[in-house]
Amino acid sequence: MFDPDGLRHDRDLVGYLSCAAARAEIDLRVHDCFSDEELWAYLESLDVSVLPYRFGTHSGWLEACHDLGTTVIAPTCGYFHQQRPCLSYRHDESGFDARSLAEAVLYAYERRPRWQARPGDRLRERLEVAAEHRRLYETVLG
Repeated sequence: MFDPDGLRHDRDLVGYLSCAAARAEIDLRVHDCFSDEELWAYLESLDVSVLPYRFGTHSGWLEACHDLGTTVIAPTCGYFHQQRPCLSYRHDESGFDARSLAEAVLYAYERRPRWQARPGDRLRERLEVAAEHRRLYETVLG
């Protein structure tokens, strides 16, 4: 977005964000792609991570936050809340509800929910997925 030659460059948005950061209204960090280690450190440093998109996949981001104990606020589209515990706000095909996002952020600030994966649970999930794949392959192979 900040690259003037980028496909999604938005000069007005860049100007707004830059001015808001200069006034210390937001903490804006522009960077190249993170390595895995940098991404994990970044996610772990957050109080909350807001998934902004109405479409596309962020399930890996949600999983990483769950592993690290970072609270996620996800849009109501898709199946985020069924994948892992998270807060949500209305953002789907019918539109975006800013009030529900503000309420979720306030809830996260006041209540500090923290859902985090435990290693034993993750191991159990992997074993269950592997067993289900094996069952499926054996069924298909006859």
